[in-house]
Amino acid sequence: MTRIDAKFAELKAAGKKAFVAYLMAGDPDFDASLEIVKGLPGAGVDVIELGLPFTDPMADGPTIQLAGQRALDSGMTLQKTLDLAAEFRKTDDTTPIVLMGYYNPIYSRGVDKFLVDAKAAGVDGMIVVDLPPEEDDELCIPAQKAGLNFIRLATPTTDDERLPRVLQNTSGFVYYVSINGITGAAEADAGDVAPEVARIKSATDLPVIVGFGINTPERAQTIASISDGAVVGSAIVSQIGAGKPVDEVLAFVKTLSDGAHRA
Repeated sequence: MTRIDAKFAELKAAGKKAFVAYLMAGDPDFDASLEIVKGLPGAGVDVIELGLPFTDPMADGPTIQLAGQRALDSGMTLQKTLDLAAEFRKTDDTTPIVLMGYYNPIYSRGVDKFLVDAKAAGVDGMIVVDLPPEEDDELCIPAQKAGLNFIRLATPTTDDERLPRVLQNTSGFVYYVSINGITGAAEADAGDVAPEVARIKSATDLPVIVGFGINTPERAQTIASISDGAVVGSAIVSQIGAGKPVDEVLAFVKTLSDGAHRA
């Protein structure tokens, strides 16, 4: 059982929904990013998604693209992202960390080395946006064998024919993308999301967490009430991009987590 599995079992036993926060590793720089990440559990975050900076993102809107650029400009690398996770683990051995990004940096490092190093750094799972199920032998199955969850995205265009393939080797949780398009582009609509979450849950026992288009405590509560939890990324990253001090960023995160936990 990974930390992700344990966290969702704990939440289910308590009758609580999950709040997942996304941050770009190294934004605006390593030290500030680490300070924010260390503060997330105290701000009510159940699972931390750590963005892996990459030069050519496909699913990210302007807010997260800029965060990735700030991180890269500050010298952030895959190795430093793993270093950040390892530093976090020195004071927190329970909060799950999911790496979210693209395959190129992992491929460049070498899958076997990456998996050994990620496990040693205390990473629990990964979301690799540009690896479809047809490429499961490339990273997904080796990751599962290494004891890491491989979390898959389902979207409004994942129809009943495609869904079983998407779910086939998924573990940890299913990340439902609530809108068509890039991050930060539109607001999630509960009326549209609810039947899709129900459809996915009828096909898997995994928790279904909804992300994209959630930017207020009220929306976090609404979306969490029709799923197993909510993910917020762009709204948090915007606070960092605006130069807000760490305590203000964490206070904002707390309002979002409180919203999701009220569901």
